[in-house]
Amino acid sequence: MSTDPSPIDRTTVLEVEGMTCGHCVSAVTRELEDVKDVSKVSVILRNGGTSEVTVVSDAVLDEDALRAAVDEAGYTVTAVRADN
Repeated sequence: MSTDPSPIDRTTVLEVEGMTCGHCVSAVTRELEDVKDVSKVSVILRNGGTSEVTVVSDAVLDEDALRAAVDEAGYTVTAVRADN
């Protein structure tokens, strides 16, 4: 019996501050899609508040890489929740 689990979708939710428009969403999405193992990114934009960014993968993601990608886009991750 294999000890490797079957590939399943794993979600990581990032709370991101500073996003105010569609351009912000595009910039964050583009940077996160470049992170290894990321298969999908979706954003709930809360203009003037903390936006919720959901990242889907089939592997556990490196939190530092996710934070660095959002930082590269010019925004700040305030919380990370992995729903693995």
